[in-house]
Amino acid sequence: MSILPIVTAPDERLKQKSQPVLEFTDQTRKFMDDMLKTMYHEDGAGLAAVQVGVLKRILVIDIKDHDPVERPKDFYPLFIVNPEIIEKSEELITANEGCISVPEQRIEVARPESIKIRYLDYYGKSQELKANDWLARVIQHECDHLEGKLMIDYLSNLKRDVVLRKLKKLKNNIV
Repeated sequence: MSILPIVTAPDERLKQKSQPVLEFTDQTRKFMDDMLKTMYHEDGAGLAAVQVGVLKRILVIDIKDHDPVERPKDFYPLFIVNPEIIEKSEELITANEGCISVPEQRIEVARPESIKIRYLDYYGKSQELKANDWLARVIQHECDHLEGKLMIDYLSNLKRDVVLRKLKKLKNNIV
């Protein structure tokens, strides 16, 4: 497995809509394994394929150390392909979020407290999952990436511009 390079804002690829995965191959599964290794390397809770420069509707998620819900040992990691949110609660919860593609920034985002998704798993098998609390938040955050939306897009234009200037400055200091 390889660690993949992370795409960070303001890279325009992060603003593009990702395309569905049409077939599952060994190469697709290897890519998902590489995404997972990359997410662990970056200490992330989730990662969307676009965050490593691939515009495909693939997510990997592992919050086993932070999930308040008792789950089977083999529940994580989650490989979520072509996700579709089919239900959302009306109740919104505001919480602080970070993002591998928006380094050194924390932003308050209001999201539905619970969701239900339909998706394909690691082997291309159709699944449904009800999620609430932290897992629901991580799934929604990663699904936003698939639509070309970043957590900073929840900010006012003024605040978003300030964050983008900080990110450009950070990127210039690293390069």
